[in-house]
Amino acid sequence: MRGRLSGLVLSLALCGSLAAGDWTGFRGPHASGIADDADTPLTWSNTENLLWKLPLPGPGSSSPIVLKDRVYVHAYSGYGETRENPGRLEDLKRHLLCVDRANGSVLWTATVPAEMPEDAYNGFITEHGYASSTPVTDGERIYAFFGKSGLCAFDLDGNKLWQKSVGKESSSRRWGSAASPILYGNLVIVNAGEESQSLRAFDKITGEEKWKAEAATLELAYGTPIIVLSQDGKPELVISVPNEVWGLNPETGKLLWFAETTTGSPCSPSLVQHDGIVYGMGGRNGGSFAIRTGGSGDVTKTHVLWTTRETSYSTSPVLTEGHLYWVDDRAQAFCLKTDDGSLVYRERITAPGRPAQPANPPAGNRPGRSQQGGLGYYASPTKVGDKLYAVSRRGGHLRDRRRSDLQGAGTQPVRGGRHRFQRLPRREQRTLVPALEQIPVRGRKIEPLRGRADRVSISRAAMRSRPPPG
Repeated sequence: MRGRLSGLVLSLALCGSLAAGDWTGFRGPHASGIADDADTPLTWSNTENLLWKLPLPGPGSSSPIVLKDRVYVHAYSGYGETRENPGRLEDLKRHLLCVDRANGSVLWTATVPAEMPEDAYNGFITEHGYASSTPVTDGERIYAFFGKSGLCAFDLDGNKLWQKSVGKESSSRRWGSAASPILYGNLVIVNAGEESQSLRAFDKITGEEKWKAEAATLELAYGTPIIVLSQDGKPELVISVPNEVWGLNPETGKLLWFAETTTGSPCSPSLVQHDGIVYGMGGRNGGSFAIRTGGSGDVTKTHVLWTTRETSYSTSPVLTEGHLYWVDDRAQAFCLKTDDGSLVYRERITAPGRPAQPANPPAGNRPGRSQQGGLGYYASPTKVGDKLYAVSRRGGHLRDRRRSDLQGAGTQPVRGGRHRFQRLPRREQRTLVPALEQIPVRGRKIEPLRGRADRVSISRAAMRSRPPPG
């Protein structure tokens, strides 16, 4: 039987806002998953390095964000909390909680009833639920994306300022919403590929829609776009979609360039960037790549620097000191060189007490995902100081990356073997726990699968495969 996590763990080990800075959106203020201005413990438990623990109103798969002395996190309730008895879809509600960073007290909760139609709780949506998007803040407002219920803006006292629809359709697989909003200047930009096969930008003060870029290839593109200063010296909105990467004008949503890749479908990982080069991966049988930004039109032959077969189905990589690091959903740890894509290592991670397994066992002797050492990773890793932290579905895994290898690696279970950890796309998180110091990490508890329900039918008009150029 599959498990759900039932806790949000805030730890100085993962994703968080540190004493020297805020963690303002998905993967931090620079969308890199890097927090170099902190030191964190290597071990934690209910009695060690734990500051406080807070029950949440329901599950969720988003990452918390931190602004000064407050923590903000999503959750949902009313529907889809257990598989045996999901409840009535019409009772679904999303919540944005504001928590005191010092003591874990809830300062306010903003609740947004779900707008219909919504995807029923069955299939892969049971792996993450209805609160998978991470909020983002500009220091004055909090922006929360609730999928078919739209994009919302709240002030720092929890008052809803505006709510705008991004569409109410569903992809062919009906996996639910996953991407997180980002900020650029006066705009809030969101990947609404699941809801309407579009990217959209809204005025962050008024909520007015400023542009919409529609393209059929956005279906099954679940990653969060990033802003890159291209090698032409211009800011670009860059996103990875099945089999391509696009660079768009963030002011207008017009396509500047595209490059073909081998990412495949679905495409969930978000890109990372350095010096105008973006690095990414995706697809069950896809690959990794490096692409120089800038240019116009099809830049496949001129700007793709390298490609490899190594991939990640869900997690996004960390880029540091000339290497890419990630752990995939099959519990394999990867390290690639960014200059040529060459593989430094690929090694299986095993749960404590289980024997190590080769990353590529002989054909006919490969374990299933549930047998691969008991670990699987959907949450993206975070670099804190000189350490990498990755949160698995069954325990926290720590890696020391100072010599670009797995030396010093170890697993640190949080709250015992009954609990699992992950960011997306699983779900639950019933407890907010700031272990260690306040880098947000969600955890969850085992719960049963649920039955299937009616699905929302979709109808889409023919659409071009890429946004219009401009």
